[in-house]
Amino acid sequence: MISFKDRVAIVTGAGNGLGRQHALALAAKGAKVVVNDLGGARDGTGGSSAAAEAVVDDIRKAGGEAIANGASVTDPAAVEAMVQQAVDQWGRVDILVNNAGVLRDRTFAKMALDDFRFVVDVHLMGAVNCTKAVWELMRHQSYGRIVMTTSSTGLYGNFGQSNYGAAKLALVGFMQTLGLEGAKYNVRVNALAPTAATRMTEDILTPEMLQRLRPELVSQGLLFLVADEAPNRTILCAGAGAFETAHITMTRGIVADSVDELAARFVEASDRAGDIVPESGMQQAAIELEKIGRTLA
Repeated sequence: MISFKDRVAIVTGAGNGLGRQHALALAAKGAKVVVNDLGGARDGTGGSSAAAEAVVDDIRKAGGEAIANGASVTDPAAVEAMVQQAVDQWGRVDILVNNAGVLRDRTFAKMALDDFRFVVDVHLMGAVNCTKAVWELMRHQSYGRIVMTTSSTGLYGNFGQSNYGAAKLALVGFMQTLGLEGAKYNVRVNALAPTAATRMTEDILTPEMLQRLRPELVSQGLLFLVADEAPNRTILCAGAGAFETAHITMTRGIVADSVDELAARFVEASDRAGDIVPESGMQQAAIELEKIGRTLA
């Protein structure tokens, strides 16, 4: 049985929706939880500690331990203070769930650059700020579990969400690199691609879909990604009780001497049979050099 007894977790954006369910699920399994939420609207405006405090009350009523925090993940100093709050209260931080996010959807033609930057700042740089604040602590204690919240929009695209999609796929690259750097310190980093009924998705999913996509079902996948037995560098898709892993792959490809040959053989170059998942960016170069070597031999 997976347990988080004596583990300390920070969950950002935990006042509502998925973050709230993640915090409740971790606490129910024994974790001590920092419930972080700025308390703003879906577009990031405003702020109130009420939502985070309500989740803390729910956890405490159920017999768990939790404290509220209202830091903006875009403020590095406030994030560092949040981590220190956890250390002062419980002596360590074992788990970080980067869940905070906002939406400012527009087609790219109509989107203001300030709205693009703001969404990237919250999703990507917010996760960077929080991860940086716990990274040395986790390396020093030889234990850490970190989750980035990516999205199907980042993995596959979605109309009107270029800012959100860019930030969410960037988190996958961030996760993949940190998973390599943290492995020898027992710091494992993964990504969760959720589909759930939340205020972030209420405008893009049908009522029938929202009814089936309860956030608490996604949180079971989150628990797996931050457990002692967690994988490393995994993208876990989760929705309605279904779970899949997503992968960025490359085809076996071809060797071509010119753009004309590439154009003529592009279907062959795109053949998905025998797809490869490189272990790192350097492996792509190694695969290509090996392919050229075989061709010239």
